Amino acid sequence: MRYVGKIKLIKNYLDLLDKNRQMKAVVLYHPDVEMLWKEFQTCFKVQEAAGGYVLNAQKELLVFYRRGSWDLPKGKIDPGETPEQAAIREVQEETGLQQVQLGEFLTYTYHTFEQKDRRILKITSWYHMNTTDTRVVPQTEEDIEEIIWVKPDAWLQSGVEVYPNIREVIIKGMTVDGGQ
Repeated sequence: MRYVGKIKLIKNYLDLLDKNRQMKAVVLYHPDVEMLWKEFQTCFKVQEAAGGYVLNAQKELLVFYRRGSWDLPKGKIDPGETPEQAAIREVQEETGLQQVQLGEFLTYTYHTFEQKDRRILKITSWYHMNTTDTRVVPQTEEDIEEIIWVKPDAWLQSGVEVYPNIREVIIKGMTVDGGQ
């Protein structure tokens, strides 16, 4: 549907998506995509976050199990912190790794959720990282139950339950590190 510049229309479609589970998507378009994106964001409280695609010396990827799905370490960017600093801090806090080397920026992911009757748009900056550490400690306060190292390609092909945007980060990360 062509967007006609009414934010209320966006909110109506968001309500429809929330209430009608059979509807999977609504596509809005406008010649000025930057304007549409800005107006879309006004319907949410925007949270910025950062995370890591972390490989060990054997080119295995660090993944962890939390809240019924496999995930990668990430979290909110604190005031005064850069996305790069937040990504390293979150990896260290959630996994117990200490020696984390920041690599190149990989991608952004976007996901929405509700918290206390408020719509949240979480924009996460993802970075490639390496570590020589072998000892991991799950941050149980963040509901992390298990941390493992996997060969990313084979692991994804095994049919594991992974959020779609996390799957995209892993695929993007494999293009950088050669698809181990």
